[in-house]
Amino acid sequence: MITVVGTGTGAPADPDLLAGAALVVGGRRHLDAVRLPEGARRIVLGPLAPALDAVAEYVGEGLPVVVLASGDPGFFGIVRALAERFGAGLLDVRPGVSSVATAFARIGLPWDDAVVVSAHGRELRTAVNVCRARPKVAVLTGPGAGPAELGAALPGDRTLVVASALGDPERERVERVTAAEAAARDWGTAVSVVLCLDEARALGAVRTVAGVPGAPERWALAEDAFAHRDSMITKFEVRALALARLGPRLGDLVWDVGAGSGSVGVECARLGAAVVAVEKAADAVGRIRANARAHGVAVDVVHGPAPEALAGLADDPDAVFVGGGGRELPAVVAACARRARRTVVVAMAALDRVPAARAALTEAGFACDGVLLQSSRLTPLPGDVTRLAATNPVFVLWGVRTPVSSEGVDQ
Repeated sequence: MITVVGTGTGAPADPDLLAGAALVVGGRRHLDAVRLPEGARRIVLGPLAPALDAVAEYVGEGLPVVVLASGDPGFFGIVRALAERFGAGLLDVRPGVSSVATAFARIGLPWDDAVVVSAHGRELRTAVNVCRARPKVAVLTGPGAGPAELGAALPGDRTLVVASALGDPERERVERVTAAEAAARDWGTAVSVVLCLDEARALGAVRTVAGVPGAPERWALAEDAFAHRDSMITKFEVRALALARLGPRLGDLVWDVGAGSGSVGVECARLGAAVVAVEKAADAVGRIRANARAHGVAVDVVHGPAPEALAGLADDPDAVFVGGGGRELPAVVAACARRARRTVVVAMAALDRVPAARAALTEAGFACDGVLLQSSRLTPLPGDVTRLAATNPVFVLWGVRTPVSSEGVDQ
């Protein structure tokens, strides 16, 4: 049997759980905080594989093993690795209080509506995009992915709560700082967790399902769900196809270029993505922000013409939607294609723009496809009858980045 003990946030392990253990595995601070049974071997956790091999030896001989961990070891902890290696039936897990629960308790906020993301040994950009998209996020940090790096990548309206050495009566600190203040500090190695808050939405609505919110009830909303000028809005049929090809999800960054009313960007944000809308018309900028507020999502709006405004965007997007069809369209598509990690979708009304837009995608290494989308909507007429009213046809192109082949490359 392997007993996995979560020591809570700084609380020592119950000595009764260690009694009779032949092997005790844990971090140095956890091991230093307990008295080992006489004759027990101790292993300080570093690389996981050698420790698991040692555990396997003792388990194979039928000897009891204790693994010490921080907080709740089943929450982004060692329980996963142990269950995969030895099977869940061999584990006796005694959880402590997680750093996430403790940090939220320290600032008096509920966390059933918080999203928890790990940046420990993982790509920081995912945590950053989740923080940009959601109002309440707990980030589990690691080397190179701490409060300073997180703060440097986030917009200025986010508050970071940096919780360090939780549970240690002498060293514990819980500090509220701006993103800029976090970026300017050296936080050391004692950080337990970072909470990222949009203070205006930190309490949120009462939830039935905890954690990551589900998909919205509906998408490809009707045009009247958005403020727009003179029907200058991506129609819902086009939006439905664009969303299907963009594939926005939590952890993604999406650009909505030539955003207009921002309907595509808002819908991507409703589906969980972080969104940057780029728009050159000053009056449209206000409408985009109003539409984002109306739908309860966060959209960063950049006022300026594309492609010039794109140069100021620091983070490469996972997917890009390009609307409009002016003479600069090929240059805009080319600029987006150079930086998009996964997909570029282009909607245009003018037939003349299609070849150049397609060439911009294929020359950037994208596999390109597209359709002419034309629909007719049911429209009532006097006399309780209905006719079909045709909408304007729209060309929708999409490019998917193809993986680079290693064939013929010198090793």
